[in-house]
Formats: sequence, C-alpha cells, structure tokens
Amino acid sequence: MGVDMAKDSQGLTVHAVSFVHGRGPVFYASLPCGPCAAETLKGCGADGAGDKHRLIFALWNHLAAMESPLWKHCHPSNRAAFPIQVVRGLLGMPHLLLGEYRGPAISFSEGGGKVWAALCGDESDIGIDAAGTDEFQRRYPFYRVFHPQELQHALRLADGDLEKASGLLWSIKEAVVKALGCAFHLVDPRQITVYPSVEGATGGAVGENGGYAFPVGLSGKALTRFPITAGRPLWVRSLPQRKMWLSIALLNRRPTGHE
Repeated sequence: MGVDMAKDSQGLTVHAVSFVHGRGPVFYASLPCGPCAAETLKGCGADGAGDKHRLIFALWNHLAAMESPLWKHCHPSNRAAFPIQVVRGLLGMPHLLLGEYRGPAISFSEGGGKVWAALCGDESDIGIDAAGTDEFQRRYPFYRVFHPQELQHALRLADGDLEKASGLLWSIKEAVVKALGCAFHLVDPRQITVYPSVEGATGGAVGENGGYAFPVGLSGKALTRFPITAGRPLWVRSLPQRKMWLSIALLNRRPTGHE
C-alpha cells in the first residue's frame, strides 16, 4: 500500500501510510511554520483555537474515524469536556492524553519551512523527521554518522547525489531515536544501522509514491539500553519530498510473534 491522502474540513491534507505486519496505520500532516510552530513542538493543550492545535486535531479525527477498538473509549462528542493534550514521558517522548486516558503516540519535526506531525494508529511508539538535502555539504563528517555500506545503498537510491543520500539516512536515524524516546542523548548515530530497503515490505513496490521501507537495527550501547530491539528490526518509511526526505519510524514494544 502506498500513501493515501484526505482533506479535513478546513482543507488540511492528512496522509495515511501503512507499515509491515499490519502495524499502524500512521497519519501525518504538515503546516507552514509560523509563530506557534515552536509551541506546537513543545506540546499544547486543547483550549483555544489556532494552527498549533490544527495538526493534532486533524490527525486525531482521522484516527477516530477508523473506529479502532484500541481507542473506542476516547471518542467523545464534547471536546470541551474531554480535552486533548500532548504530554511527555521521562525522556521527552510525546503522546496524546485524551481526557483521563492515555492516547496514541505522536511525533513532531520541523523541515522545509513546515512543521510536521505524525500520529500512530496503534500502540506503537513513533518518530518523524524531516531532513533537507542542503543540510549535508561535502565538508560534512559523513564517516562519523554513517556506515559505508548504508551510505552506498542510499547513494544508489539517490542517483549518486551525496547530499540527497545523506538527508535520507539522517532522517531515518533521527526518526528512530525519536521513536526510542531518547534523541541522540543516549544513542550514537553509528549505533544505528540502516539496512537496504525491502521491496514489498508494505504491500507496494519500492520507489513508488509510497517511498521506501527500511529495516533498522541497533548495536553497542544502544542495543544494551534498548534490548527490546534485539533480534527484530525497527521499520522506517521514508518519503521523498521537495528537496528533503520525510521518515517515520515505528517501534512496537509488545511483540506479536510475527517479527
């Protein structure tokens, strides 16, 4: 399955993307960066109106429309009596608080002049990152953050464009550490290995509008800190945007036996 699109009542485009083993789906959307973008990234409540709430409400409304049994108890008709908030865990990982109920994981990023948000349709943790190709010039210390083999594969996908390949890999690694909930405070970029993209991993062909599906593994201290990832990959969907890459990572902390 590729990327599906729908518009909310105010014209904001919400995209839905599938992951392996029926995980997700993930809904994501973006708005141009404005005065409230930084406030959105820090988290916000449901009081008042404005762009800083619009992404969150649009994504939640699309998830609620699925009528998933996971969130059946979180579908109030009176939003004022059932506020939606973004709260963060000990390491800063955000998720929704729907009234008194813990809601799905959500993640934010800024890139390409936009603020992006992604909401997970199941109980997986999520990370989203937007990385521009202009962030990686020839003087960048590529060897400090990328393994030679992963850079070679990314170069093939990027038609030999080093800046584009680097933007792809960085967006993947950044999305992974956001899904882990630690950013790069506890994980070194080279402790994250991006393996070659897998054709058909999401039900569609690699390189179509649905982008690419990458299995990602941890090693060294990162694996010690996050043993839940041992023996099974994290999955990342990477979607090409204009002069940038958008990557979304999912981490399911409750293995189903199909990994």
